[in-house]
Amino acid sequence: ETASLVARGAVSKGDVLAVARVAGIQAAKRTSELIPLCHPLALTVIEVDLTVGGEGVAIEAAAETTAQTGVEMEALVAASIAALTVYDMAKAIDKEMVVTDVSLVEKTKELA
Repeated sequence: ETASLVARGAVSKGDVLAVARVAGIQAAKRTSELIPLCHPLALTVIEVDLTVGGEGVAIEAAAETTAQTGVEMEALVAASIAALTVYDMAKAIDKEMVVTDVSLVEKTKELA
C-alpha cells in the first residue's frame, strides 16, 4: 500500500521520489563532509534512480569523477540518503518500513 502511494505521488509530504533523488544527489556532493578522511571529489556524474515495486522502493546510484581516486563512497552515500529520505517522508503511513541491503554493485576504473 505504501509503495503504491509513493508511486502515485500521493504521500502527504509530497513527491517522495523526486525529493529522495535530490537528497541523494546533494548527499553525494557532500560525502567528504559526512565521512571522516574521505577525499572531497569533483563529481562529473551523479545519478540516483528510484524504482517502486510491490514490496518497496529500489534505489540505484552511480557516480563518476576524473579524480585519481574511487568514487564508490559518493554513490553509496547517495543511495543511503535517498533511502533515508523515502523513509522519512513515508514513516507516518508505514511504521514497518526498513532500509536494507546497501551494497556496492560495481566499481570500474577507466584509464584515459
